[in-house]
Amino acid sequence: MNKPLSFLLGASLLLSGTTASAQKTKEELRIAFGSCNRHDLPQPLWDDIARDQPNVWIWLGDNIYGDSDDPAVLRAKYDAEFNQEGYRRLREQGTTIIGTWDDHDYGRNDGDKNYPFKAQNQQLALDFLQEPADSPRRKQEGIYAAYTYRVGRKKVKVILLDDRYFQDTLYRDAQQVYHPNPTGDILGEAQWQWLQQQLQNSDADAHIIASGIQFLPQEHRFEKWANFPAARQRLLQLLASSQAKGVLLISGDRHIGEISKMTVPGVAYPVYEVTSSGLTHPATHNTAEPNQYRVGPLVNDKHYALFQFRRQRRKLVVTASLRGDAGKVFYTKQIVLH
Repeated sequence: MNKPLSFLLGASLLLSGTTASAQKTKEELRIAFGSCNRHDLPQPLWDDIARDQPNVWIWLGDNIYGDSDDPAVLRAKYDAEFNQEGYRRLREQGTTIIGTWDDHDYGRNDGDKNYPFKAQNQQLALDFLQEPADSPRRKQEGIYAAYTYRVGRKKVKVILLDDRYFQDTLYRDAQQVYHPNPTGDILGEAQWQWLQQQLQNSDADAHIIASGIQFLPQEHRFEKWANFPAARQRLLQLLASSQAKGVLLISGDRHIGEISKMTVPGVAYPVYEVTSSGLTHPATHNTAEPNQYRVGPLVNDKHYALFQFRRQRRKLVVTASLRGDAGKVFYTKQIVLH
């Protein structure tokens, strides 16, 4: 993929292995994110995202609908998205781009650890994200990474998980319903150990943990962490044992937007998950999906999400919002982080 040299230089200045820091101390940090984006459909949200002036944009997966084992096909789709006018303008105004992947950009719908082209496609995804050639992320198995940004003297760590490279197999019946794999894993042991280190050894005041698929919701029949109950429980126990401050979960995949809230045993504050999915093609037919943890509405229009972090006395406060075209705000939730 041909990229202007200025973009490559900018990326190399921001990234250091799998850790990046904001270059300037800011009194507000804006992090926008979204998923489920087809390069060949209208993309009306980039100008809205740009107007919000995010410091960081996070791709949460299905960044393109690659769905191919052919690297030339994937590269052409990535090139088309990279050069999409609205997305180009977002980069040019100085927004830092980071991200992970989900199944469609991984290469195969609902792909798992057995997908034979995962190493090849990892490099293509990292090309799209402008990952430096010498980054450790180029050498490791899996696309997971961590980044740190500042809000004044406070720190916000973004932890991007890879929910595909090591995911165990699920059984899906004739009605397209997934059956849980009681002992199955999502992250693989190396990624689990890395995640534990990122949380236990962290001096950050807030931690955003990102996954392509949803962490908390349990009722729907599609892909989710709840299909791997042992892995989901391990994650929740890690949030408790690490005593990590201000954990916020973010996810995509579902072609809907929603905010979930859960009380996790051993965690001194409620854990929120913001799902933002449907940049180009939301599930408009989905109007009443159950989710016992949902607070606020189910959003089935094209949308993205925005976190606005700021200091309030000695605490860090985040305003989370689900946003649509022409400045529409579907839902806003203010969260005081502990």
